[in-house]
Amino acid sequence: MHQAKIAFVAADTEAGRAALRRLEDRYEHAAPETADVIVALGGDGFMLETLHRWLHRGVPIYGMNRGTVGFLMNGFREHGLPERLHRAQPVELHPLRMLATLADGTQIEALAINEVSLFRETRQAAKLQIRIDGKVRLDELICDGALVASPAGSTAYNLSAHGPIVPLGAGIMALTPISAFRPRRWRGALLPHHARVTFEVLEPDKRPVSAVADYTEARDVRLVEIREDRSVSLTLLFDPEHNLEERILAEQFQG
Repeated sequence: MHQAKIAFVAADTEAGRAALRRLEDRYEHAAPETADVIVALGGDGFMLETLHRWLHRGVPIYGMNRGTVGFLMNGFREHGLPERLHRAQPVELHPLRMLATLADGTQIEALAINEVSLFRETRQAAKLQIRIDGKVRLDELICDGALVASPAGSTAYNLSAHGPIVPLGAGIMALTPISAFRPRRWRGALLPHHARVTFEVLEPDKRPVSAVADYTEARDVRLVEIREDRSVSLTLLFDPEHNLEERILAEQFQG
């Protein structure tokens, strides 16, 4: 990858802009529309934005952390970038596809790299029925919400909601309730990647619910269908010593 055309994109922060100037001064670079690899300078949120924005290009994206957490990012260094890109290990991700049906019958479709989440819109708890591949598995979940996370997203909001961490390549999605009231002890489920999850909103006029796929929000939803879309692939690049699989494994042993 020494001859690869590199594009640099950066978060609109002081740290991101400064890193962009330094790298563009140091290395030959191309526009993201024509590059062979895109280097994203920011945090995890900016990485998600970059993945969504350049999804249609199908080129690998290598992140360098100029944000806070940087779980999806490599460490920032100015020197040796072509060599790091050459050594980097690719990780292929498949996003979740959400199809949300609204109160008026219109539908909103969106991709989520991390998770699709449902949230109550008012003080009233949400009531959800959950079907897996068309079969009712939970008649009524009373909760603040629920989410379905991809393996890459299992360490994000899913983990904050006390959901399980899912190793990459496990072929599993995590279904996790958010502040479940009934059944109080239900902690969620692990589902095969080919499962189709359907949330039906019960009492939607009294208990309105919104659905969010990464950055796309649908309000007053009646039905939300979620599945992994294996026809769509995203490639992230990681330094061998800080690959994503190792990070996800290590996260399970954090205090």
